[in-house]
Amino acid sequence: MTPAVIASVETMLEKWKGQEGKEIEVFQEFRLLTSEVISRTAFGSSYLEGEKIFAMLKELSIIMSRNNFKTRIPLINKLWKPVDMLKSEELAKGIQDCVMKIVKKREDKVVNGEADSFGNDFLGLLVNAYHDSNENNRLSVEDLVDECKTFYFAGQETVNSLLAWIVLLLATHGDWQDKARREVIDIFGNRNPDSEGISKLKTITVIIYETLRLYGPSNGLQRSVTREVQLGKLVLPANIDILVQNIALHHDPHQWGDDVHLFKPERFEEGIAKATNYNAAAFFPFGLGPRSCVGMSFAITETKVALSMILQRYTINLSPAYVHSPMPILAIRP
Repeated sequence: MTPAVIASVETMLEKWKGQEGKEIEVFQEFRLLTSEVISRTAFGSSYLEGEKIFAMLKELSIIMSRNNFKTRIPLINKLWKPVDMLKSEELAKGIQDCVMKIVKKREDKVVNGEADSFGNDFLGLLVNAYHDSNENNRLSVEDLVDECKTFYFAGQETVNSLLAWIVLLLATHGDWQDKARREVIDIFGNRNPDSEGISKLKTITVIIYETLRLYGPSNGLQRSVTREVQLGKLVLPANIDILVQNIALHHDPHQWGDDVHLFKPERFEEGIAKATNYNAAAFFPFGLGPRSCVGMSFAITETKVALSMILQRYTINLSPAYVHSPMPILAIRP
């Protein structure tokens, strides 16, 4: 998937030409970039085709976040539905229609002989499962749409947030920006990143880890307890939901020291195990165990490619306007 990521980053950087010395609102730029990447790599389409889905998912996530901890009266929704519930149902229907339209285009290509398979990208694998001859393995329409929703949203939102925080931190920590740029130039020169070189980016890797620790895209991990289990001194009964606040663990001074709130990528220079004193549960930005995020490698690779290509061409400076802006606005200099 690396060539598709590179092509998307090239498109973004092409837009930046002529903007040297001017302010660029990078959060918005990275939102478009990550949307384009997930559209190309997972769905074989462009951002424009998935734009409506991204917009509806964003609106749906806002509704969900403001209703997450509201207490509901059982059965009341059968008699009366609040505005947010009606809107969320409308959005869910709209998302399903858009996803199925993309699926239909993929199916039509096979039916019309334009393609001999549904493809081997993420959508192709889902459509194959949707048409599986074995009924026990077959994916339902609901599952197909839900998988697409998850991949669209998680694959876009998390990397968008991560990239924005990294460039903000590099703008305010010039020594690490210089160190990262030297590494990128040493490994790639002026060439585009490749898979072999990406695996050698040690400085970029520790910068990513430290950013994930300080400002991870997810601040908690929801899990369901399926059977009674003892957790330290606590006994957790079956059939309850728990929220593990990884943001608290990532900012625990007992684990990370008194400088826990400072940006110090050197913590990870000898690896995650050494940085966490071999405590696996001290650092888990992508979850933990068999249900950890399947997109972790994808997200890290995308971040490394984008960051390398930016550092090859530009110096990142914090704009004076940042103090008046809720989002990072960076002055990009060649």
